Amino acid sequence: MPLKEIESRADIQQLVDSFYSRVQADELLGHIFNDIAKVDWDLHLPKMYDFWDSLLLDGSFSGNVMQPHFRLNKLIPLEEQHFNRWLAIFEDTVHSLFTGEKAELAIYRARSIKEIMEFKINLVNHPPKDNSKIPLVNPGNESKG
Repeated sequence: MPLKEIESRADIQQLVDSFYSRVQADELLGHIFNDIAKVDWDLHLPKMYDFWDSLLLDGSFSGNVMQPHFRLNKLIPLEEQHFNRWLAIFEDTVHSLFTGEKAELAIYRARSIKEIMEFKINLVNHPPKDNSKIPLVNPGNESKG
């Protein structure tokens, strides 16, 4: 069967459902979603439909995507291998179902999400030992150009 373009909300739902089905069965990620986060899929999946619809089509999404991940990270440290597996499953799912510009956009956006989330979570899990190298802005002493 030839691959199709991502064109509709139904396509987004197919992508999200297929992706999370694979995540739930994955040996590295499955227990995080099922046993630790105890994801309520009836609530989570519609949020993910809205999220990906807003990134790829015309939908709207409101919510803080980082906060649930920070809470989860307190229960189990989310590390590089988790983010890499998430992205690998996502890319493989997209490539197995879809083709075209929106499919490539989905992969591009997923890579960006992975990088940002991994960076932010990594700062929590592995804070810099020497904060003196981090530039700080002192609002009272900013130069007035």
